[in-house]
Formats: sequence, C-alpha cells, structure tokens
Amino acid sequence: MSLHENLLGGPPPTLLPDDVDARVELEGGADAYDVARRHPTSSLAWAALADAAWTDGRVMESYAFARVGYHRGLDALRRNGWKGFGPVPWSHEPNRGFLRCLADLQRAAAAINEADEAERCATFLDDCDPEATAALSG
Repeated sequence: MSLHENLLGGPPPTLLPDDVDARVELEGGADAYDVARRHPTSSLAWAALADAAWTDGRVMESYAFARVGYHRGLDALRRNGWKGFGPVPWSHEPNRGFLRCLADLQRAAAAINEADEAERCATFLDDCDPEATAALSG
C-alpha cells in the first residue's frame, strides 16, 4: 500500500512541485520582498512576507500578503490536478508555502475581526491536512 493511498476512494493528495529558486533564496537569507518580486507566483515567498509583517505588528500587510500567497497557491494547486477538494499534505514540503499562507490568512483575518473568513480558513486548512493545522497552530 502506498503512503498516499486513499482507502475511501477520495481524490489523491495534491503534491505541488518544489519552488526551488524561491526556497533556496529564502534559505540563503535573501530579502522576502526581493524574492516575491522575482518569483511572484511563489506562495512560499508570500508566506515569508506575511510572517515578517506579522512579526513586525503590521497586521493588515500580513493579511494582504497572505491573501496573495493563498490565491497564488490555489492557482498552483489547480495546475497540479486539484479539483477544489482533497488532501494537500503538510508532509510534502513544497505544499507548505500554500498551507502557511492559508494559516497566515486565518490568523490575520481573526486579528481584524473577520470571523467568518477566519473560520473558513481554519476549516479549509484542517480539510487539507490536520497535520498542517497542528504544525502551524503553535
């Protein structure tokens, strides 16, 4: 049996391709603004921007960065076979940029009292992978 086999017959997990250039630049200490400018489709870069803005207390900027990364991630998921539902595993590292943006969007939405959106994001994240919810809630 494969690690990703779904015994209930649901859709297979969506596994995004590695965002090598953005990942290597961020790991190398490049400025997230510059990485996002060079790789505007990278959810990973937008997640880095959202996290940095949050850390600096810039909640609205964090919200905006997370929203862009979330939508870029939805585009990437669809390009890779996702039909609007099904697992997006946290264990597959290239999925983490999108999942981080989703969690960042939930956090920022809650902070600006956008309760419905925060709840939708929390549910969506858990539907993607409960492991992501656990990993990102701490």
